[in-house]
Amino acid sequence: MLKVAVAQIAPVWLNRVATLEKVVSKITEAGEEKCQLVVFGEALVPGYPFWVEHTEGAIFDSDLQKDLYAHYVDQAVDVVRGDLDAVCKAAKDGHIAVYLGIVERAQDRADSLYCSLVYIDAHGEIQSVHRKVMPTYEERLVWSIGDGNGLQVHELGPFKVGGLNCWENWMPMARASLYAQGENLHVAVWPGNYRNVYDLIPVIAKESRSYVIAASGVWNAADIPDDLPHANLLKERMKGTLANGGSCVAKPDGSWLIEPVTDREDLFYTELDHQMVRKERLLLNVSGHYSRPDVFQLELNQERQNPLKKKNPDT
Repeated sequence: MLKVAVAQIAPVWLNRVATLEKVVSKITEAGEEKCQLVVFGEALVPGYPFWVEHTEGAIFDSDLQKDLYAHYVDQAVDVVRGDLDAVCKAAKDGHIAVYLGIVERAQDRADSLYCSLVYIDAHGEIQSVHRKVMPTYEERLVWSIGDGNGLQVHELGPFKVGGLNCWENWMPMARASLYAQGENLHVAVWPGNYRNVYDLIPVIAKESRSYVIAASGVWNAADIPDDLPHANLLKERMKGTLANGGSCVAKPDGSWLIEPVTDREDLFYTELDHQMVRKERLLLNVSGHYSRPDVFQLELNQERQNPLKKKNPDT
């Protein structure tokens, strides 16, 4: 059995340090409950770019958008700099693995921003940073297009766990790339809305015959901090609940282990029985006996994409 926690929390919006403090607190709490994995929502640190949709984000050369973007870059997570050190320490101290959604400021891409899903093992070591391969719709105004480097699975007790960001979970080949690596525990992270999970999560579970954890955030525009650039305008334009949660867990047969929960911050606990995966895969195993590699093959490029490729002049 694997005990897991789903952390449905709100960011301290666009404040990296304060949001990371909340994350560390929840990791510690889940560790004290003897969980082996805790999962947080998409772009939780420092928060989802809700303003783009509500402030005419596509207007070219807008001073408003430049100000907000510059603040977003400043508050984004620089993994190389060590912004996640406290998270890694909490994971190590609690002997618990962590999946955490961040907005990553990438040193290797001149500080461009990526919607990234970070896996930290129970030793406190970062094992993968998956940059969302295709941001959705208006997200592309602030987030860059990622690559396949982080499309990896990780050993976790009897399971192999992998994860995708938000609408990547609708991408058949992204899912298949994880299935083919032996994934049997799938993590789907979202900024937070019930409508995103209620139909898709059971489908992924039935397709993969895996457990599926969906971790979502919650957030209300009433929590816009006063010290943000253009805070008064944001408060005028953005109203009510923008992320209502929907965190849930589905069994390998598609039934609910935890039904979608909305409109509250909390840690949700459950235990996963690996034997159920094996039982359900008698009927369907999409990367095993039910696959046809002589007919269908998927090529995965896991190289980290960078515009500069250096050549040694002496070779």
